[in-house]
Amino acid sequence: MENIIRTIDASNVDRYGFFCYKSKPKTQGYRQKREWLGTCLAEGVRLKIIYEGDRSAGFIEYAPGEHTWRAIHAPGYMVIHCMWVVGSGKGKGYGARLLEQVQDEAMRLGMYGLVTVSSGSTWLTKKGFFLRHGFEGVDQAPPTFELLARRLDSSVDPAFPRDWEIRLKRIPHGLVIYYSGQCPYHAMFITSLLNAASVMGIQTYTVELKTSQEARNLSPSAYGVFDVVYNGQLLSYRPMGGKTLHEMLERPDERLLP
Repeated sequence: MENIIRTIDASNVDRYGFFCYKSKPKTQGYRQKREWLGTCLAEGVRLKIIYEGDRSAGFIEYAPGEHTWRAIHAPGYMVIHCMWVVGSGKGKGYGARLLEQVQDEAMRLGMYGLVTVSSGSTWLTKKGFFLRHGFEGVDQAPPTFELLARRLDSSVDPAFPRDWEIRLKRIPHGLVIYYSGQCPYHAMFITSLLNAASVMGIQTYTVELKTSQEARNLSPSAYGVFDVVYNGQLLSYRPMGGKTLHEMLERPDERLLP
């Protein structure tokens, strides 16, 4: 079966979509992601989708460090936001092909290399995949984040911020949800969290990170685009619903998800 990798841009995004939520174009999450892409594609965010025939099998989203939505310091690097290969597409080298295209682009542009954020057993692409393709750990951030880099020029290193505690201290008491339109799944989780918090009588705030600079400078975790904070403590950087929130607040000694 023929495989092609298609670059998504402003001229074809409405035709080909952005892989995630492809079957749910009327949902709030889809609309938010589409609006986010409308702005961010013009600012340097890239998106490539790999196909098996007419079926999309995986994608990679990335951006120059100056415009990344991860809370890292990586000017001159290409930052991989997300990479995902699904279903029958797994085990066929599609991830490696997508990664190779990003590396080729970084080399053409004379960039320092590629970088991505990894974190244990979350939905983020597994650390082992990147290590097998020449990445190495260069920095760490709480609670379980690791910065992985594939250097093409070793003169400049990427790094995490060092002000995580300061960021948390700025956040008001109550439940505070940081989010952006970068992931279309966020909207349904936020609705669930708000409903649960209302039932529990918890004062809740939502903070939309509208620019990549806000994500890099304000996010209380390296993930950058979704965080749940309760009374100054980071509960989770993983998208979660109201049931999980209730369980976490019932177990104060086990609040932070791995």
